[in-house]
Amino acid sequence: MTVSESLPVHESVHKSVQEDGPKRTVRGTLVKVLVHRRDDRGMRLEPFASRCVRAGEVHELVTTDHHETEAGSRVDRVGFLGFVEIANAGVIDRGDEVWAGDRLVGTVLGFDSCHFPNHYNVLIRADAPRTGPELRLEPEVPIRFQQRLRPAPASAPS
Repeated sequence: MTVSESLPVHESVHKSVQEDGPKRTVRGTLVKVLVHRRDDRGMRLEPFASRCVRAGEVHELVTTDHHETEAGSRVDRVGFLGFVEIANAGVIDRGDEVWAGDRLVGTVLGFDSCHFPNHYNVLIRADAPRTGPELRLEPEVPIRFQQRLRPAPASAPS
């Protein structure tokens, strides 16, 4: 028996994950709300599609309407949401859904490391750059980075 045969995997989770395997949701708490936006920020996308985070780390949440995911892409139009304290270690991937309470904020576009090792800027793709107050964020709001479930591929005709 192989390891994969011995581990129970819910069928919907197994079918919904393509290249990546299932993972735990990364949870945290908003510790500071940010209120500003910029049209000339000059952030640069890191070449990494994922970042590992540890419990207790604090990272900045930044929204953008930028689409490009190529390493080094310049991201200018941004809205700052705030800082999140990570509650449990895990992996944040490009494409993960970002939730503030019960509200979907957007999906992870990538990461900017201009302030690293202090913190990462987690760039969140949204319809438009939004600030913390525009989303009615307050300290202690639960934040989660959740693997987006992709539809199962259509089965081939028999």
